[in-house]
Amino acid sequence: MKVLITGGAGFIGLHFVEKLLKEKIDVVIIDNLSSGIKERIPKSAAFYKANIEDLTIENIFAIEKPDYVVHLAAQVSVPVSMKNPLADCLANIAGTVNLLQNCVKYNVKKFIFASSAAVYGEPAYLPIDEDHPQHPISFYSLSKQTSEQYIKLYTKHFGLNHSILRFANVYGLGQNSHGEAGVISIFLHSIFEQIPPIIYGGEQTRDFVYVKDVADGVYCALHNGSNHTFNISTNTETKINELLTLMVKKVNTNLTPVIKPQRIGDIAQSRLDNTKALTELHWVPRYSLDRGLQETIDIYQQELIKARPKKNGDG
Repeated sequence: MKVLITGGAGFIGLHFVEKLLKEKIDVVIIDNLSSGIKERIPKSAAFYKANIEDLTIENIFAIEKPDYVVHLAAQVSVPVSMKNPLADCLANIAGTVNLLQNCVKYNVKKFIFASSAAVYGEPAYLPIDEDHPQHPISFYSLSKQTSEQYIKLYTKHFGLNHSILRFANVYGLGQNSHGEAGVISIFLHSIFEQIPPIIYGGEQTRDFVYVKDVADGVYCALHNGSNHTFNISTNTETKINELLTLMVKKVNTNLTPVIKPQRIGDIAQSRLDNTKALTELHWVPRYSLDRGLQETIDIYQQELIKARPKKNGDG
């Protein structure tokens, strides 16, 4: 089996690549390295630096002939999508269509797409199931929704099997703490730099899912859940201020957060129903928020220690 992963040098991608290699599966990575880290790509994986919207992507399909394609690459910044909708469209919509076209031409068995809870917009009810109405409130979320529709039409007209995975708020080691990063990575950076964390509002809730569980969910989708859409989540709500309190306690610091007004367009609550993924993907999240945070913090601390310059006399 050979799996081609777009965005394979990124946050989720590297965890998924690691899982595939442990299973002795051949891996091909496409990444433009805009946020991915080349040095972390395993040497046993084939790597191509490229933009997925470029027509030259076909050359990679012709050479590698993958059995499965897992599409994780994306422009993920909501502010960037609002400032430059065309760039967002090219990366997220045109890039997806380019991949779909090559999947059909080169007889790929299945296309797995990383979508987002953002497609739902402001929840009409909780927990949010896969049939919840979709009301995108940014060009980023619209690009994800549009890509989903292209995928479904490629299945209808060309018989391409697919699974669409709508991720909740993914967190874990390796997530960028700058730009459009997850709130956990932003808090973690502030805590270890001894900078008072900023909370916008604090009463809003999110459904946090650990990156290793997400990688497991993508893996399950290789063989299960064809032509369906799934929420990859914990089906649990956590308030942002409670999240920070838990993190500060784990690190044993007394930093006081800076409270600012909730940002315009920030939804009040989010909790994704994962029942369908549990029953049809046969996927079970193994990490509670407490366990996932502890593992993230422990490894983060270890990496900080390794990165410190050694003093004279250190072994």
